[in-house]
Amino acid sequence: MERKEVEIVVYGAEVLCPSCVNLPSSKETYEWLEAAISRKYADQPFKIVYVDIHNPPSQDDKKEFAEKVIEEDMFYPVVLLEGKIVGEGNPKLKTIYAELEKYGYVPA
Repeated sequence: MERKEVEIVVYGAEVLCPSCVNLPSSKETYEWLEAAISRKYADQPFKIVYVDIHNPPSQDDKKEFAEKVIEEDMFYPVVLLEGKIVGEGNPKLKTIYAELEKYGYVPA
Protein backbone atom coordinates (compact mmCIF):
# COMPACT_ATOMS: atom_id res chain seq x y z
CA MET A 1 0.00 0.00 0.00
CA GLU A 2 1.37 3.40 -0.96
CA ARG A 3 1.50 5.58 2.10
CA LYS A 4 1.57 9.32 2.26
CA GLU A 5 4.24 11.04 4.34
CA VAL A 6 2.38 12.33 7.38
CA GLU A 7 3.20 15.59 9.08
CA ILE A 8 3.49 15.69 12.84
CA VAL A 9 3.58 19.15 14.39
CA VAL A 10 4.63 19.72 18.00
CA TYR A 11 3.46 23.08 19.38
CA GLY A 12 5.20 24.29 22.51
CA ALA A 13 7.23 26.96 24.24
CA GLU A 14 10.58 27.46 25.93
CA VAL A 15 8.84 27.96 29.27
CA LEU A 16 7.14 24.91 30.74
CA CYS A 17 3.37 24.96 30.81
CA PRO A 18 2.32 25.85 34.41
CA SER A 19 0.41 22.57 34.75
CA CYS A 20 3.28 20.55 33.29
CA VAL A 21 5.89 20.89 36.03
CA ASN A 22 8.12 17.79 36.26
CA LEU A 23 7.42 16.92 32.61
CA PRO A 24 9.95 17.28 29.78
CA SER A 25 10.03 20.56 27.89
CA SER A 26 8.20 20.89 24.58
CA LYS A 27 11.50 20.76 22.70
CA GLU A 28 12.58 17.63 24.61
CA THR A 29 9.22 16.02 23.81
CA TYR A 30 9.67 16.88 20.12
CA GLU A 31 13.16 15.27 20.08
CA TRP A 32 11.92 12.22 22.00
CA LEU A 33 8.97 11.73 19.61
CA GLU A 34 11.20 12.05 16.55
CA ALA A 35 13.59 9.40 17.90
CA ALA A 36 10.82 7.03 19.05
CA ILE A 37 8.87 7.22 15.77
CA SER A 38 12.06 6.81 13.71
CA ARG A 39 12.89 3.62 15.64
CA LYS A 40 9.40 2.13 15.56
CA TYR A 41 8.76 2.94 11.89
CA ALA A 42 12.27 2.66 10.50
CA ASP A 43 12.65 3.62 6.82
CA GLN A 44 9.07 4.94 6.68
CA PRO A 45 8.98 8.65 5.86
CA PHE A 46 7.32 11.19 8.11
CA LYS A 47 7.86 14.88 8.72
CA ILE A 48 8.02 16.25 12.25
CA VAL A 49 8.08 19.98 12.90
CA TYR A 50 8.47 22.00 16.10
CA VAL A 51 6.52 25.27 16.38
CA ASP A 52 7.23 27.76 19.17
CA ILE A 53 3.79 29.12 20.09
CA HIS A 54 5.27 32.51 21.02
CA ASN A 55 7.23 32.78 17.75
CA PRO A 56 5.32 30.77 15.13
CA PRO A 57 6.29 30.61 11.45
CA SER A 58 4.40 32.77 8.97
CA GLN A 59 2.44 29.78 7.57
CA ASP A 60 -1.20 30.63 8.26
CA ASP A 61 -2.28 27.21 9.56
CA LYS A 62 0.62 26.89 12.00
CA LYS A 63 0.36 30.52 13.15
CA GLU A 64 -3.40 30.18 13.73
CA PHE A 65 -3.05 26.98 15.73
CA ALA A 66 -0.20 28.48 17.82
CA GLU A 67 -2.55 31.35 18.71
CA LYS A 68 -5.29 28.83 19.57
CA VAL A 69 -2.95 26.99 21.97
CA ILE A 70 -2.37 30.27 23.84
CA GLU A 71 -5.97 31.55 23.70
CA GLU A 72 -7.52 28.27 24.86
CA ASP A 73 -4.87 27.64 27.54
CA MET A 74 -4.10 24.23 26.07
CA PHE A 75 -1.50 22.11 27.86
CA TYR A 76 1.60 22.11 25.72
CA PRO A 77 3.25 20.51 23.99
CA VAL A 78 0.26 19.90 21.74
CA VAL A 79 0.93 17.23 19.11
CA LEU A 80 -0.96 17.29 15.81
CA LEU A 81 -0.80 14.46 13.30
CA GLU A 82 -2.20 15.53 9.92
CA GLY A 83 -4.12 18.31 11.68
CA LYS A 84 -5.66 16.06 14.37
CA ILE A 85 -4.73 16.55 18.04
CA VAL A 86 -3.15 13.29 19.23
CA GLY A 87 -1.48 14.54 22.40
CA GLU A 88 -1.62 17.43 24.83
CA GLY A 89 0.64 18.14 27.83
CA ASN A 90 2.15 14.68 28.15
CA PRO A 91 1.58 12.91 24.80
CA LYS A 92 1.31 9.12 24.81
CA LEU A 93 3.31 7.16 22.25
CA LYS A 94 0.64 4.46 22.04
CA THR A 95 -1.94 7.03 20.86
CA ILE A 96 0.44 8.53 18.31
CA TYR A 97 1.47 5.08 17.03
CA ALA A 98 -2.18 4.05 16.63
CA GLU A 99 -2.86 7.18 14.57
CA LEU A 100 0.23 6.58 12.38
CA GLU A 101 -0.92 3.02 11.71
CA LYS A 102 -4.24 4.39 10.37
CA TYR A 103 -2.08 5.95 7.64
CA GLY A 104 -0.48 2.62 6.76
CA TYR A 105 2.65 2.79 8.92
CA VAL A 106 3.89 -0.64 9.98
CA PRO A 107 6.10 -1.22 13.04
CA ALA A 108 9.64 -2.26 12.09
